[in-house]
Amino acid sequence: MFKLVYDVEMIGMLQDFADFISYNMLGLKAGTHLGDAVNFFFYDTVKIFIMLAIIVFAVSLIRTYFPPEKTKSILSHKREFWGNISAALLGIVTPFCSCSAVPLFIGFLESGVPLGVTFSFLISSPMVNEVALILLWGMFGWKIAAIYAISGVSVAIISGYIIGKLHLEHLVQEYVYQIKTGNTAETARMSNRERMDYAMDYTKEIMKKVWLYIIIAIAIGGAIHGYAPEDFLVNYAGKDNLFAVPLAVLIGVPLYSNAAGMIPIVYALMEKGMSTGTVLAFMMSVTALSLPEMIILKNVLKPKMLMIFAGIMAITIILIGYLFNAII
Repeated sequence: MFKLVYDVEMIGMLQDFADFISYNMLGLKAGTHLGDAVNFFFYDTVKIFIMLAIIVFAVSLIRTYFPPEKTKSILSHKREFWGNISAALLGIVTPFCSCSAVPLFIGFLESGVPLGVTFSFLISSPMVNEVALILLWGMFGWKIAAIYAISGVSVAIISGYIIGKLHLEHLVQEYVYQIKTGNTAETARMSNRERMDYAMDYTKEIMKKVWLYIIIAIAIGGAIHGYAPEDFLVNYAGKDNLFAVPLAVLIGVPLYSNAAGMIPIVYALMEKGMSTGTVLAFMMSVTALSLPEMIILKNVLKPKMLMIFAGIMAITIILIGYLFNAII
């Protein structure tokens, strides 16, 4: 489906539109910092909104086959390691955001899903966003998209497995184990018409919620594209800087965005010369190690557990960033 959006004629039409707005209507000059930044903004805004509308619709259809109840049922009998792998892979096609962390955490543990397996799912679900995966594929090709998916799944598997081996169940808030939600009734089977209606309504809902954040992200990406000096990125975020990856992670933690919202910034940073592993580490820290995510998880984890979780996440993200900087 992304191939349709990235058809040569479509790209040409979008570029012509951006050029007309930037250089004809606004009278900016091509090749200037402001002109390039504004042109990038209009081009990427139209392109990303078209892609999001198509992809979110397709993804929401997939979600009708993977409600939370079915997800819990699939994972409740999985053993560690293989359960971590299954949970991380399942997280890719069940795009729950951080706001779902508390009820999902409670529901998974109540259903008998091991703690480490639960974390593998909760890490993978926001980190390896299938919308971002397809967007990356369309923008950079399948290799970068594969690196993103492998990196995110690896972080989810490793982090969840380590947490499971540490036997940290006693560091979960006591009330979590006291809640008994009971057996959830089987989700009613939806007709094709109902699935289509759900997908359309969900697409409208998502677009209403994220449009402002996407525009802000594109504006930041445009500013980076037009104004960020090459020397700064080479010196502070290039492959030769040993501390580029942990620095990117530290910068990403206070921020908050979903993976799709990060794509314009990722595109601008990579185009400016920032190494792939560093950019991916930054993206993963924003989507799966953000401060808002930690605040939400504080409702179900004791402080020590939260610190262990954040530490494991940070270390694995940094290691994967270094790994892909070394091989690419």
